[in-house]
Amino acid sequence: MELIFQQLSPHYCRTYMVGDEKTGEVALIDPVLDHVNDYLTEIEKSKLKLIYVIDTHTHADHISGCPALRDRTDCQYIMHQNALAGCVSRRVNEADSIQIGQITMQAIFTPGHTQDSICLLLADRIMTGDTLFLDDGGAGRDDLPGGDAATHWQSLQKLANLPDHLVVYPAHEYRNRQSSTLREQKLRNPHFQHRTREEFVSYLNRLKLGPAEWMKDVLEVNATYARDPQNVWIPMDLPACEVQGAWDKGVNDQQVVCISAEKLYKWLNSSDVPILLDVRELSELTGPLGYIQGIVHIPLGELAGKLNQLRPYQQKDIVVICRSGHRATTGAQILQQAGFEKIQVLQGGMIAWLDMRKAKN
Repeated sequence: MELIFQQLSPHYCRTYMVGDEKTGEVALIDPVLDHVNDYLTEIEKSKLKLIYVIDTHTHADHISGCPALRDRTDCQYIMHQNALAGCVSRRVNEADSIQIGQITMQAIFTPGHTQDSICLLLADRIMTGDTLFLDDGGAGRDDLPGGDAATHWQSLQKLANLPDHLVVYPAHEYRNRQSSTLREQKLRNPHFQHRTREEFVSYLNRLKLGPAEWMKDVLEVNATYARDPQNVWIPMDLPACEVQGAWDKGVNDQQVVCISAEKLYKWLNSSDVPILLDVRELSELTGPLGYIQGIVHIPLGELAGKLNQLRPYQQKDIVVICRSGHRATTGAQILQQAGFEKIQVLQGGMIAWLDMRKAKN
């Protein structure tokens, strides 16, 4: 029996493909709507058959790809029985088994981050959703609707009793931490420190997170069978769900100013040009959208840690750029929170820029 196990997401949300190499049957765990076409291309290229899509919980930081994948394939959509989404094909509870070929995956009910959270257990690894992250990442925050710190403490006690050799694969990883065993997490993860239930609740309350309104909107959209990535505004690549890495309150409430591709084009042909900050991944710069000459390149996930590199430009005009404008908006909010005042976002990102240039030719 050969296990198929692959992490498919290019961003901080983790999507796992689990399957049986002999039968070619696979399941996708926590797929993201923006990457549905990529998943299907990979599955077709590898000559596999998608039989299940599974959300470990109702997500607050992205729109689930499960409904769209269910619509486009013959797969079943699996969640816990407490899930609010009405389009779920099969609802599981504690100790229910999910069979993928000869691979058996067991559901473990672990509420706390949400009321419908589950972990998925294989023989040598566990996909923990937002119930447990890696190392100093702690776990998913409990201050969103449906979250409860005391219940999360109980779920962590359940995980603590599992075999030490299990390798932990969370639904998010924001800082390139490497998966390690449950034993190592018991030693390094702050959520696994020895605390009573009351001490754990107090520990989380001291963090004073305060959920952003946009996360509540995402929860609502995911509970109503969403298939459109434009249904709600989502700042990309923030450690939004992570307790230890949560941004200070106010980042997501920052209002940003946008500039059209046409106006930026004219500005770049003037004598006093702005600083262009491109926050896409390095691989995207050599993709079909290309990049604008003269950019400063800092991927969004690294921006908060590299603000000092931009301090010489703090009094200058800065235009933040990404593919479509979502990540650039988040980047602009981070800069404004850090005291940068003359910030604008390229409206529509490089997609709009390329369309404008084509219209001029």
